[in-house]
Amino acid sequence: MPVRLFPFPADVLGRARAAALLKPRKVRMRLTLLYGALFIVSGTVLLAVTYLLVAGTTTSLILIDGTRDAPGGSRPPQVHHYMGDDAGAAGSPGNIDRQAEALHQQAEHTHQAMIDNLMFNAVIALAITSVVSIWLGWVVAGRVLRPLRSMTTTIQRITARNVHERLAVEGPRDELKDLADTVDGLLGRLETALDSHKRFVANAAHELRTPLTLEHALLEESLIDRDPTVDTFRTNFERLLAISKQQGRLLEALLFLSTSERGLDRPEPVDLAALADEAVQAVRPAADRRGLRLDARVAPACLEGDPVLVGRLVANLLDNALSYNVPDGRVDLTVGTRGGRAFLTAANTGQQVPEDQVDRLFHPFQRLDRSADDGHHGLGLSIVRSIVDAHGAALTARAGTDGGLVVDIVFPERHQLSGKHPKMAGTLPR
Repeated sequence: MPVRLFPFPADVLGRARAAALLKPRKVRMRLTLLYGALFIVSGTVLLAVTYLLVAGTTTSLILIDGTRDAPGGSRPPQVHHYMGDDAGAAGSPGNIDRQAEALHQQAEHTHQAMIDNLMFNAVIALAITSVVSIWLGWVVAGRVLRPLRSMTTTIQRITARNVHERLAVEGPRDELKDLADTVDGLLGRLETALDSHKRFVANAAHELRTPLTLEHALLEESLIDRDPTVDTFRTNFERLLAISKQQGRLLEALLFLSTSERGLDRPEPVDLAALADEAVQAVRPAADRRGLRLDARVAPACLEGDPVLVGRLVANLLDNALSYNVPDGRVDLTVGTRGGRAFLTAANTGQQVPEDQVDRLFHPFQRLDRSADDGHHGLGLSIVRSIVDAHGAALTARAGTDGGLVVDIVFPERHQLSGKHPKMAGTLPR
């Protein structure tokens, strides 16, 4: 029965997908209602202001007839009201006042009727434009949310089998583009973590199969032997202890490989020169025992990264240079700064390495002589490459003229890495 990386029940996935499909529609409806409500409120406020402005105005009709007296004199203007031929009777002051009042009331009624008609037409226009604005809001909200629906569909399609897919949203730099880029970055980190997990499981299963089989054979031999002795048990236990230590070193190397492949979490200043000095002092006794000459030229060099991983990188390079060497050979380590970038070069004498085999040595479980039982698993240089990739450094390897290997690593400038957000990383025990 296959093991799923994400063992979610089918009904849970179904509900999650249904909810994801409904959410954009709910958001679209909310945006549409928001647009419509804002338009209706704005239109209502505009109508109220218009009503107050129109209702506050007054009209009057005054006929002013100004006549001139004889030269040198004038009289104030007089108000006349003409009512046909009966002007004399109607021209009395009482009639003029009553007629003026009637005209004033008629003007007010006309004015109010005009306002009522204006407001009625305005309300009808507001209702029609509100419906149109709601429809336009629905269309605009759909266009705005269309990339979000596309992203939702793509994310629902992505599983552990096709986590390499990306949203890859094109267009101007806006909030949705930033969201898509963030999701793509998250998917990239997830893909890296899943690949690292798969490789770790596969590598561990592959490399532990032989030691476990040997352990089983030793234990079975002790049970089959009908007349075991203390020396037999001691010999088997010593072999089991050696196998156990070898498995421990293998698991430690696999953990470092898996962690370095996941990248960096929080880069910090690293003194490469100090780490190189510590690594050289740690391996110098082993070099003396093997009769190897170890030359180290260390100059000040700093970088941004993980000091534990960088220390492991230097240690692995030196261990590889010492382990795959020849009698009376040498190991050269150079650390310094080149063009503002910290660099490290490790070279050794040893077996001739074909040029077409150099790159293969940096892959897991790859060695030139796989028949040699020297306790190495072919993980040292693969860990080096993973650490180099995690730090954004450049690695160059070539076969040495006197045999062996020359490895040159150039780290990026400090501000180049500190301004980035590297991939997610686990935390190593320190």
